[in-house]
Formats: sequence, C-alpha cells, structure tokens
Amino acid sequence: MTEIQRLLNETIDDINHREKRDNRPRFSISFIRKHPGLFIGMYLAFLATLAVMLLSETLADSVWLLVVLFILLNGFFFFDVYPRYHYDDIDVLDFRVCYNGEWYNTRFVPQELIAAILTSPAVEEKRKIQLQQMIERKGDLSFYDVFTLTRSEAA
Repeated sequence: MTEIQRLLNETIDDINHREKRDNRPRFSISFIRKHPGLFIGMYLAFLATLAVMLLSETLADSVWLLVVLFILLNGFFFFDVYPRYHYDDIDVLDFRVCYNGEWYNTRFVPQELIAAILTSPAVEEKRKIQLQQMIERKGDLSFYDVFTLTRSEAA
C-alpha cells in the first residue's frame, strides 16, 4: 500500500467514524421535515382509501390488509441508513453505486489530507507536483482526484 493510499484510508475511516457511517438503519423523522406535504398527502390518501374500503361490501373484509401494508411500507420512510465509505469502492461501478452513490466523485477531500500528502516524505516529489497542479486547475479535489494519483503510482 502506498503512502497516498494509506492517507486516503485514514481519511475515509475518520469520516466514517465522525459521521457514524456504519450501514445500520436508524430511526429518523427527517423524511417528515424534508417532505411535509408528501407526508400529509400519504396519510390523506390512506384515509380516503380506508373510507372507500369501509363503505364497500366487497373490500370491507380486507381492511386489515390495507392497514398492515400501509404501516409496513411507511416504516421505510422513518429509517435512515448511512453507508460506510470504502477505499475499494472508488472507481468501481457496480451495484454498490446504487446503495451509496458515487460519493468519491461528489465529496471533496479535507484540506488536512492534501497537506498530509504534500508534507509526507514517503510521497514522491512527482506526485506532489501532480497534486499541486490539480489543485491549481480544479480548486477543490474529490476523493477520486486523489485516487488517480495512486493509480499513476502503481504504473
């Protein structure tokens, strides 16, 4: 493992720890805060469907199924999952992207990581120059940008 890979792994582990990214579902009412209109609309639609079912001779016996399905399906809205970031997920396009997205392209690395790479004696001068050029061109760097430095080290 190269020094840049090690520093990237440390940074990713630190982010996972700080943000409590552990792949576990946690109860949260953030859905209600973010989408109050949708939340109210769901309950109004449920009540309208319930009323129709109760007034219908044919559907009155299956009201319990509507209530159970509504509770189960709405349960998903009250849980948030914060997926763990992994170094191995960088530049991999498979089903993991559906779960945690391409975080490595949209999330910027902290300035501490850039400073650690630039001051590390274990990083080649050539990589440091590449990193400085990337900073001059782009400004903020994503995890993928720094990852490309490790790819060129292996070559």
